[in-house]
Amino acid sequence: MENTSQTHLINVTVNGHPERRPVQPRQHLIDFLRDDLGLKGSHVGCEHGVCGACTVRLDGKIVRGCLVLAVQADRKRVDTIEGLTQSGAAQALQAAFVRRNALQCGFCTPGMLAAALELVETKPSATRTEVREWISGNYCRCTGYQAIVDAICDVLASSPEVAK
Repeated sequence: MENTSQTHLINVTVNGHPERRPVQPRQHLIDFLRDDLGLKGSHVGCEHGVCGACTVRLDGKIVRGCLVLAVQADRKRVDTIEGLTQSGAAQALQAAFVRRNALQCGFCTPGMLAAALELVETKPSATRTEVREWISGNYCRCTGYQAIVDAICDVLASSPEVAK
């Protein structure tokens, strides 16, 4: 039987800050971020990769933090919602979410913003249908999605410069 109590030392850059920490082999990235680093912006929802509440960026691509092990982030860059909100596009999305009342309880909002930010940055000419498809992996139980889609479309329509 494998010894899973042994810790592994990882080197990871989180929101631009280098971290060198021991982790358990089966510790999920989201638990490492929340429990070990105190970054509570990303949430733990279903723990099966379905709801999107734990969405973070790993080397520039969004991933589900509950499906990635912390050891898989060794020598990589992780950006949580706390770090992502520094960009102009993220600030534009946040303002649009507020303006359109695209958040209610706020539980899904960090993951939804991370997904929307990736869309705005990688596909600035996305259609409304493409926006709906892009965020379909993020559950929201309060808003009915209409306001979220409206907010993202507002940012996409505002200016191609927003994504920079």
